[in-house]
Amino acid sequence: MSNQVAQAVEAEGSDSAARFLAVRGLTEQLAAPLSPEDQTVQSMPDASPTKWHLAHTTWFFETFVLRPHAPGYRVFDPACGYLFNSYYEAVGPRHPRPQRGLISRPGVGEIMAYRRHVSDAMVELLGRGDDDVETLVELGLHHEQQHQELILMDAKHMLSLNPLRPAYRPAPHAVVADAAPLAWTEIEGGLFEIGHEGQQGGQGFAFDNEGPRHRVWLEPYALASRPINCAEYLAFIEDGGYRRPEFWLSAGWDCIRQQGWEAPLYWEKRDGHWHVFTLSGLRALQPSEPVCHASAYEAAAFAKWAGKRLPREAEWETGALAVQGIGEVWEWTASPYVAYPGYREPPGAIGEYNGKFMANQMVLRGGCSVTPPGHIRTTYRNFFPPDARWMFGGIRLAEDL
Repeated sequence: MSNQVAQAVEAEGSDSAARFLAVRGLTEQLAAPLSPEDQTVQSMPDASPTKWHLAHTTWFFETFVLRPHAPGYRVFDPACGYLFNSYYEAVGPRHPRPQRGLISRPGVGEIMAYRRHVSDAMVELLGRGDDDVETLVELGLHHEQQHQELILMDAKHMLSLNPLRPAYRPAPHAVVADAAPLAWTEIEGGLFEIGHEGQQGGQGFAFDNEGPRHRVWLEPYALASRPINCAEYLAFIEDGGYRRPEFWLSAGWDCIRQQGWEAPLYWEKRDGHWHVFTLSGLRALQPSEPVCHASAYEAAAFAKWAGKRLPREAEWETGALAVQGIGEVWEWTASPYVAYPGYREPPGAIGEYNGKFMANQMVLRGGCSVTPPGHIRTTYRNFFPPDARWMFGGIRLAEDL
């Protein structure tokens, strides 16, 4: 990377090139603790091997920026277009997602050569100061930052299935403070505006699904001051929460019975004590830390057991600046992932980025401990199916006033 950084500093538009290389470099730093064997494993159909993330984020820049906008660009390998397309139907056929772990070749070394090839070409293109590619490059960088989080999510799931419970990184020496007592922030009802105003509104980058900004009517409500912690969730477990159908949505009750869930993902009992698998390996459960890796079904069941409910996403966004703990865990809302009033998908293949997934998913807000800088903003709309647990999903409660 050092030669590329030197090129970026000397080139016209070097700020853009340096930022590009910084994001790309962080992705590679996140992958570095994982062996080539680690980076090839696909632990379940919803997860992807690390080396696939490294290649796919590279394919994005090659496909949407370099090929259309860099005269004379030489494609690294035509096979990458098939192997590392994720879901862009307009771009062409792609390798089936559940079979990504079967791609032993190209290996990690070849994937890194692919990254260098594309990064070198991108630095050259950015040095020209071409304003026509600025929006696409910005989207590509935020797309890569999304995959930085996915690398850690997927690697954690992969390592958790190893009976040796290997750690991705050493355990931090930070002391977990006692959780503050749960309090409530009351929000008066009325007409509010939510959604991103766009870059012209001075708010910086946003994905297309975060807008347009629009008005919503909210009845008076209260939002919990912080996410639910492990001690509070453990009380739900010990009160028979996973055995009492009255707390569960019908689909949630079917899910936990079919899957045999008795606690959030990565929780396990050893010698009568709860432990949790983390990126630093298996350790004793910390009562005061936010509960994590719960599904939307589990979040809704806990809320009902507690006599509360999950916030709707408009309530979450309106009250987010008044509460604590934003960014510790993604927080499930009670809102389905659908388009805002006035939303239109962008034209072309880029329009497949968000809009076509607006079915059978629930919205999470806030960000988590492995979310890259710049992705934690109050308008960000994350989305997953309600039974998904391998993302860092947690719980914040709401109640009517």
